[in-house]
Amino acid sequence: MSKSPSTLLHQHHLHFLLFILVLFHVPSYRADGGGTWLMLLPNIGISAMHMQLLPNDRVVIFDRTDFGTSNISLPDGKCRPNSDDCSAHSVEYDVAKNTVRPLMVLSNVWCSSGSLMPDGTLVQTGGNDFGGLVVRVYDSCDTCDWVEIPNGLAQPRWYATNHKLPDGRQIVIGGRDTFTYEFFPKTPEANTAVDFPFLVETNDPNMENNLYPFVHLYPDGNLFIFANNRAIFFDYVNNKVVKTFPIIPGDEPRNYPSTGSGVLLPMKIVNGSVDVIEFLVCGGARRSAFFNAFNNVFEKGLDTCGRIVISDPDPQWVMETMPMARVMGDMLLLPNGDVLIINGVSAGVAGWELGRDPVLSPVIYRPNNPIESRFEVQTSATIPRVYHSTAILLRDGRVLVGGSNAHDKYEFSETTLYPTELSLEEFSPFYLDSSVSGLRPVIISPVTGSKFGYGNRIGINFAASDNLDPNSVTVTLLAPSFNTHSYSMNQRLLVLDSDIPTTDPETSNYWVCATMPPSGNIAPLGDYILFVVHKEIPSEGIWIHIE
Repeated sequence: MSKSPSTLLHQHHLHFLLFILVLFHVPSYRADGGGTWLMLLPNIGISAMHMQLLPNDRVVIFDRTDFGTSNISLPDGKCRPNSDDCSAHSVEYDVAKNTVRPLMVLSNVWCSSGSLMPDGTLVQTGGNDFGGLVVRVYDSCDTCDWVEIPNGLAQPRWYATNHKLPDGRQIVIGGRDTFTYEFFPKTPEANTAVDFPFLVETNDPNMENNLYPFVHLYPDGNLFIFANNRAIFFDYVNNKVVKTFPIIPGDEPRNYPSTGSGVLLPMKIVNGSVDVIEFLVCGGARRSAFFNAFNNVFEKGLDTCGRIVISDPDPQWVMETMPMARVMGDMLLLPNGDVLIINGVSAGVAGWELGRDPVLSPVIYRPNNPIESRFEVQTSATIPRVYHSTAILLRDGRVLVGGSNAHDKYEFSETTLYPTELSLEEFSPFYLDSSVSGLRPVIISPVTGSKFGYGNRIGINFAASDNLDPNSVTVTLLAPSFNTHSYSMNQRLLVLDSDIPTTDPETSNYWVCATMPPSGNIAPLGDYILFVVHKEIPSEGIWIHIE
């Protein structure tokens, strides 16, 4: 039977498409529409520009003190000194109660940075104008508030990055027109800023592109630092660059205001060491996009990710293509080792009114999949999360999403492009779906708040409703991060060295033995969330403290 012309034409088109796919190695993307969205609070009073999860399951949130009057009043009739502004610009969100409590912050925290200290207090540094030299400390309780140290920094820090160090201090790196680093708390031996030429070398004179550098502690004690399009290993003790990495292919910038996002991929500990350490950076904007946006030309953002094995003697970048371009996206490590890419726009750059075309669909990146099947497009949100949006992972595996204010004041008019967003939402990844609840482990012991030392062997008792596959169980440890401007400071996920689970004959539950990280170079002192993961489905986490 002869084929019709339309059938032959259709087959010709299919053959041609197959030829194109093979020729250009077009990656395939799964669009499973996984995950669900839920509105938590439609109005927390402020726009969530900065967020940090605390070890009591509360979240400190703040924006800036010169936005104007916010939508939440300070308690007890308080007003900021020498001001008629009696509204709050910081709140504490109680995850369990789904409520917020206003906090008093005095100095300008706009585009600042922060980190948890080993005792769980939040130390938050810098900001704009009269906030640039300020260090703020928050120790959470029902009546606690910010305590401010007016000259806590040696130099003003605006758009800087903080990172915890093995000795309990934190290093504060960079900032606009600040090409140095310093430490907090200060010591007699280290109480001034130290010049950091790498920040001069990566600085574009008219647009920086090295602000909020991506900083990660490497297991040998050095810092891996990525800024603009370059990366180094840095020995902060001796103020020395010990290794320089190749420039990322394409030569395009990835840091603010081009604003991609970067993560250290999960580190697997085997016999007390981590042999393979990889860094992933995704999205951003072309070098020309910043100037074009000021002329109302909004270039498409970058749709590429660069991945590099920084532990390799001769590391080389491997480039991948995302399902869509993304600028100002947030990259979060999930408890099962996946990477969630969420928020942002697909055109323009970071800055007031300089971004366009919000990206509503999160993407999950599966680092262990074959290179052309790592991205999965998730269920779309309905609220644009553009400039100054944030996202953090909660202990139960949900992702808290907030913020979005592309304007230099609060703007709520419906005629405004991307009005200021005061809501908090949750995104629940696929692993929280009821269809897989039987696979989800439930940790029975140890209890949240347990304390362990480096190298301790611990027994974890857990239950699972469905039959357990003992070869598909891992134990992971997550460091809570300080999120702002598309970067989660101190974010790291460790896959602990653990045995194959065994059955508890008395309860029919399971035991798995795991070994705590061997040193502060791999896990700085402080609070972590421990998960048991079964077939990629994580338990609710428990807080543990490494001391």
